[in-house]
Amino acid sequence: MSTANLNADDDAIVAATRRWLEKAVIGLNLCPFAKSVYVKEQVRYVVSAARTPEALLEQLMDELQHLSDTPAEQVDTTLLIHPFVLDDFLDYNEFLDVADAAVEDMHLDGELQVASFHPDYQFADTDKNDIENFTNRAPYPILQILREESIERAVEAFPDAAEIFEKNIETMEKLGHDGWDKLDVGPAR
Repeated sequence: MSTANLNADDDAIVAATRRWLEKAVIGLNLCPFAKSVYVKEQVRYVVSAARTPEALLEQLMDELQHLSDTPAEQVDTTLLIHPFVLDDFLDYNEFLDVADAAVEDMHLDGELQVASFHPDYQFADTDKNDIENFTNRAPYPILQILREESIERAVEAFPDAAEIFEKNIETMEKLGHDGWDKLDVGPAR
């Protein structure tokens, strides 16, 4: 595991994030690509102290550069956990356009991309408590920086990658809200 300047509070935030990864993302197989980098300890956990979107953007750009400059064998993906900013999902969702623009402005499109997780994640045309939203719900707002190359390799290894979203919805429907709550991995309904 790679971490960046963690204090005791940050340790608790990372521990909650790891529990979510282990029990939900990997445990429910919501992302069949996650287990490999997790067990190889190629996940970088960064807890942001940012209190404004501008400060978060600056840190995101630093982390984009860091991942770009670091061999995948050392760090394959970064979780930028930001518990103090963009806790409103609509604000967070708007920030994703800013994050994508940063990737382009840094000429890292085609190399890196940003995925999103939030305690109140909500897909378009769903109700807030629809169970499919929980596939992207995490204990804290998180921007995940992914390598395009790693995604391409994973898709080659899992030819049915396009079906992951549908399988995740089936998994969540079988699990239900009570099952999610029993996982104790983050936001309840």
